Amino acid sequence: MKIAVIGATGTIGAALVDLLQKQAYDVIPVSRKSDPGVDIAHPASIEAFFKKIGPIDGLISVAGDVAFGPLAEIDDDQLRFSIDSKLLGQINLVRKGLDNLRPNGVAILTGGMLFYRPTPGTYTAVMLNAAVEGFVKGAAKDLTQNRRILVVHPPLVRETAIKMGMQPGSSPDAATLAQTYLKALQSDLTGEVIFAEGHED
Repeated sequence: MKIAVIGATGTIGAALVDLLQKQAYDVIPVSRKSDPGVDIAHPASIEAFFKKIGPIDGLISVAGDVAFGPLAEIDDDQLRFSIDSKLLGQINLVRKGLDNLRPNGVAILTGGMLFYRPTPGTYTAVMLNAAVEGFVKGAAKDLTQNRRILVVHPPLVRETAIKMGMQPGSSPDAATLAQTYLKALQSDLTGEVIFAEGHED
């Protein structure tokens, strides 16, 4: 199976690429700087990317940037940036990638557990994670040819928590989260939310 991983150089993305390659998948690791590359905040970049890669069996997005901050401090530009990247970017990966996705193929998007466990200064992520989940549930009703769509809601990654100077607590590492995406890829589910083990809603 040929799988495109968008966000392949990120903490989760790199671990996912490594896992899929070890599982003998034909992986296309994709980032802004790869060739072919994509910036999901720009629809033209997404269109150009899909023209280059040809048919695929799976599309996994672990991409999407969000501006964090208190309600009164996030300005219009930061809000628009977050929407264009985390939400519209992932939606457009699916919309513009449908012609590339083979019958029985799957698209897996990334939300986040902040939707279920919000904390101060995270309203942008909470809102956009909810919207990504809503898109997945709605889009699943429109897909044809047995194609599927899912969303993974990962918690904070252990490596990221440590880098931010936080206590990682029970946060899973990237390799563990990669297994969650593999589980989604190998399932027969569609329109569903996939949680990391031990971090269910």
